[in-house]
Amino acid sequence: MARICVYCGSSFGASPEYASVAKAFGSACARRNLGVVYGGGNVGLMGALADSAIAAGGEVIGVIPRFMIDKELAHNGITDLIAVDSMHERKYRMAQLADAFVALPGGIGTLEEVIEVFTWLQIGLHLKPVGLLNANGFYDPC
Repeated sequence: MARICVYCGSSFGASPEYASVAKAFGSACARRNLGVVYGGGNVGLMGALADSAIAAGGEVIGVIPRFMIDKELAHNGITDLIAVDSMHERKYRMAQLADAFVALPGGIGTLEEVIEVFTWLQIGLHLKPVGLLNANGFYDPC
């Protein structure tokens, strides 16, 4: 396994623990020589994840739609930033680059992304591991 795709929020969320978990996950990936593939943002949990992985000497590849670059949301301090035309292309490209997938806390976008790769696994489009990092009970049933 060379790279893990990480889905997470573009905000910090309701708990300060979420940022700590994102930072720890980014650092842990770098220490284990696992590259991080993520949404390319410089804000929220995405930014915290990328910053910590880069600070620990890791590879970080961001995939971001051009309209988000235009809104100045792109992270310019990562290993590689890939600009794409749409959210659909973003998800496909992230999946191509990754050997596994994990969702940290996030919103509707994070949920949609991880559900889609779970679906792709279920119908046989890939055989890559998919998981949830249940930080502070984020993914516990209500």
